[in-house]
Amino acid sequence: MSNLIEAIRMQSPETIPVGISILPAAWIKYGAELQRLIDQYPQFFGGNKVDYEHIGEHLSPSYRKGIYIDEWGCEWHNEHAGNEAIVVGHPVKDEDDVAALKIPDCRDGRLPHGFMYLRLLDLCGFENAMVWFAEEGETIQTLIDKVLEYNLYQVAAVLPRMGDIVYFGDDLGMQKGLAIGAERWRKYMKPCFRKLYGIVKAYKPSQIIYMHTDGCIWEIMPDLVDCGVDMINPQFRANGLENLIRVCRREQIIPINLDLDRQLFPVATRSQIFDHIGAAVEGLYLKEGALGLNVELNYEIPLENMAAVLDAVEKYRHYKG
Repeated sequence: MSNLIEAIRMQSPETIPVGISILPAAWIKYGAELQRLIDQYPQFFGGNKVDYEHIGEHLSPSYRKGIYIDEWGCEWHNEHAGNEAIVVGHPVKDEDDVAALKIPDCRDGRLPHGFMYLRLLDLCGFENAMVWFAEEGETIQTLIDKVLEYNLYQVAAVLPRMGDIVYFGDDLGMQKGLAIGAERWRKYMKPCFRKLYGIVKAYKPSQIIYMHTDGCIWEIMPDLVDCGVDMINPQFRANGLENLIRVCRREQIIPINLDLDRQLFPVATRSQIFDHIGAAVEGLYLKEGALGLNVELNYEIPLENMAAVLDAVEKYRHYKG
């Protein structure tokens, strides 16, 4: 954690911070073999022992096989325990449903992944959301206002118990760009994030705000910084290394915790994995910091490829230019 904070604050961390997450589905598939693998990398896992035999008993609701209804009434379906479910049941069918929609009563400070933009799509479905954004009428604004009101309550609830970093996650992009385009995003969504992150900064000006967002979002990364984000967690593949270098290094310095290419990891050779991670680090490295590496390991990645990824990030976290 300390070197991540140093990277965000441009305080020249000794090594590039590395974060590694292993999805429950990987533990369900590999079990003891995966434990033996991570035991070889105490620098990343700290000797952690996972109760992989019972991991299925401790999954969060959206990671369990079956159907889950969230606090908004969205219906999540999951066919593969250990992976995230998807929303297939949308409670908002038409404009009348938007008008009648009540925000949930809970004020527990919980802001799940997809708390703002994706919440709109979860509530009404992708097609309805795109039509209402295109119409630019009262319907989409009313829906946004209700989701924002709920999120403001939730952010206010978490303020007294924030740690050094407060984490937010919302996938704003598609594979090739923003579904609603950058201008509509700035018109409708940017004010929401500015308001949400603004109350965090008003409560504690030095608070670090970290935002994960999947998809091709390089167009709006400066906007997220303008909203108060201190570090962005973008994807390598969706954004492209050249776009990230241009936006986050040449045009201005934006601290990023880079999601390495998890679509590459299942099929790559060891040398391809090293080449990928090396190119990312060499292109984005600054001696002052502003860079972290984020790795997600799941069941579709062979164990030998997981080892190659871990070996590569171990090598390149010591990179000095």
